[in-house]
Amino acid sequence: MSNEMTGRNVGKTCRTHYRGTFNDGSQFDSSYDRGEPLEFICGAGQMIKGFDLAVADMEVGEEKDIHLMPEEAYGMPDPNAIFTLEIAQLPGSEELSVGMQVYLTNQMGQPFPVKVAAKDETTITFDANHEMAGKELNFHIELVEVK
Repeated sequence: MSNEMTGRNVGKTCRTHYRGTFNDGSQFDSSYDRGEPLEFICGAGQMIKGFDLAVADMEVGEEKDIHLMPEEAYGMPDPNAIFTLEIAQLPGSEELSVGMQVYLTNQMGQPFPVKVAAKDETTITFDANHEMAGKELNFHIELVEVK
């Protein structure tokens, strides 16, 4: 099976308005609220797979509602992305509380976002999974312009 995406808009710059909701109807994102369409190159991997695929064959002015399983969105949570460190080995970690989003640095010196998942007297546990990993997502997409 080929990973090549096909469709009239692949490789083109698309501007879309969208509203993203969870299955319970609560909204997690909306370009309508920002008043500015989202611009991206279709099929270039800038967007989650299911969003890219939906826009690939839309016509300007068309609106579409899609439902994505986690595999087409942010994937399933990776248990290896949850790790525990000694508070003593991480200066400043004693200030952190559960639920906070912070940046740690990997071996290459690049920052990556993690969430504080748990903390006790001596250790702190971080979760580097995307906060929407494992979630089904719904999008209302409107293709505004292709250039």
